[in-house]
Amino acid sequence: MKAIIVGASSGIGYEVAKLLIAKGWIVGVAARRVDRLMDLKASYVEQIDVTMDDADQKLSNLIHKMGGIDLYFHVSGIGKQNRNLFPDIELNTVQTNALGFTRMVGEAYRHFAIQGKGHIACISSIAGTKGLGPAPSYSATKAFQNVYMQALEQQAQSRNLAISFTDIRPGFVDTDLLNGDFHYPLMLKPERVAKTIVHAIIHQRRIVVIDWKWRLITFFWSLLPNRLWRLLKL
Repeated sequence: MKAIIVGASSGIGYEVAKLLIAKGWIVGVAARRVDRLMDLKASYVEQIDVTMDDADQKLSNLIHKMGGIDLYFHVSGIGKQNRNLFPDIELNTVQTNALGFTRMVGEAYRHFAIQGKGHIACISSIAGTKGLGPAPSYSATKAFQNVYMQALEQQAQSRNLAISFTDIRPGFVDTDLLNGDFHYPLMLKPERVAKTIVHAIIHQRRIVVIDWKWRLITFFWSLLPNRLWRLLKL
């Protein structure tokens, strides 16, 4: 089996890459920072910044270099609390999590459409369940990712394409993304999250909320009407 992981230089992507390599997969890893990628001893390494216009072409080149792939795993993303709505934070988040996501996932989808089959797995977030006041662009772009994958799945079905999708929605994970002064509740360890993700990928699960506590929390979030949700102080 062959996989490309974009956003593999740290955290979840790094841990999933280690597990797939240990299972004998041929893995291509990519990220903006390539120094840590070298530690993985992956079969292929590429420097890709998803916010750059040539990122999709670089992905296409890597796919062809590997002779095709079975799995595209998209981990790349950013997110910050932004209660003061600083424009650079909002726009950078949209640039990476919406535009960059669409650029890369779209390229993988087009490749699999030509190839005739494939699997697209993406890290979105429980933050896409509802609009979160402390992180407006982050929760909005994660909801965008959820809906985009749903739309692609419907399109693949209508075109009779054997492309499967896995939308992975972790709670707060103890990675560089959440470094800072704010204390996040119910933090998850990336190693444990990675094991759950690999299991979900192998079994081609459609939507995976990690872990059971966050499944319960987001279930109740989804039930709250907007008139009550807007009153919550997060």
